[in-house]
Amino acid sequence: MSTASPGRCPNCRKQARRVHSTYQRSLDERPLGSRRVIVRLRVRRYFCDRGSCSRTTFVEQVPGLSARYSRSSIGLAGWLRSIATELGGRPAARLCRRLRLTAGRTRLLRLLTAPVVPDRAPRVLGVDEFAFRKGCTYGTVLVDVEAGRVVDVLPDRTSETFAAWLKDHPGAEIICRDRATSYTKAVREAAPDALEVADRWHLLQNLSAAVEKTCHQHRNCLRKRAEEETVTEVPEPPPMLLPPVELPRTQIIERTRHRYEDIHRLLEKRWTISAIARRLNLDRKTVRRFRDTDLDELLASARDRRPNGVLEPFRAYLNARFTEAQGQVSGTRLFLEIQARGYRGSRQVVRKHLAALRAGTAEPVRADIPSPRKITSWIMRPRETLTESQDERLL
Repeated sequence: MSTASPGRCPNCRKQARRVHSTYQRSLDERPLGSRRVIVRLRVRRYFCDRGSCSRTTFVEQVPGLSARYSRSSIGLAGWLRSIATELGGRPAARLCRRLRLTAGRTRLLRLLTAPVVPDRAPRVLGVDEFAFRKGCTYGTVLVDVEAGRVVDVLPDRTSETFAAWLKDHPGAEIICRDRATSYTKAVREAAPDALEVADRWHLLQNLSAAVEKTCHQHRNCLRKRAEEETVTEVPEPPPMLLPPVELPRTQIIERTRHRYEDIHRLLEKRWTISAIARRLNLDRKTVRRFRDTDLDELLASARDRRPNGVLEPFRAYLNARFTEAQGQVSGTRLFLEIQARGYRGSRQVVRKHLAALRAGTAEPVRADIPSPRKITSWIMRPRETLTESQDERLL
């Protein structure tokens, strides 16, 4: 039974004096352990004595416990709203069942309300695209950069939609965006006085791409340097009497070779970059790279992208044993030998490598140098965050 002082009318805010009636409400409360908790609450209905008020009667609410038209307590509703915000509909409903909370996906989604969009745009407006469904449907998210909160979400990423929003919500002095041409067109049309800047994430992404490209270009220099140091420190092993080494005909190498031939065949027919990209379903930057880069360099890059795998530390040993036995060695025996030395892969991988040695398609054992992506991560990170071994390898 509520024993609080008489409430105020929700319309005119006049404090009530007369009780109209009482009735009992049932509110679901947050569970206690594994037990469901139900609050039986008897509340009072009051008269509103102000003649000019349109409301005749109203029901009192217990602060912190009840709300109008709600069958859940304020605390339980806050729980459900937080779960729905993080997980959505069906996943949130599954979690609620595990937590002994009675809530279906429809009820959870009804708890989500769109924030109020301000009449004016924030001073620093962030603009970026996002995927409703990747590869199919995209939208635009608008963010108040200084407050760190979402301002609005647009249903698509076209310049017309964004320009209309800017006209309806003036006030943006700085617009932080990526390099999408549709957003540039909208800003020039609807907010020509706003200062356009590139956001920090895209600047770092462009810098990282430039560093990684440089690491790819100088990878042969790194390998040559590492091989020279290896030759000076380690005595040269006996030469291997193997067939001439050929580039392995892997899927990525064959795809690179065919793509290079297709692009240059269309270039000879004077096709444009955009037409070739549409014909081969490629990005225009990919077409330009295949146009401006030699085939040998492209094949070397494709070969470097192949993962070394668990066999890489043991390839030198396998090659030496294969040479000593003049190819007359059992794959099972070599598998057991490297397994005793720490190999954790399968026997089939060893057999494939021996078959490549007999056919002459095995890649030579290369110097142990880090990948361009790993070198890029060392360069891009603050120097003090690198471990001692990473700092030595970077130098």
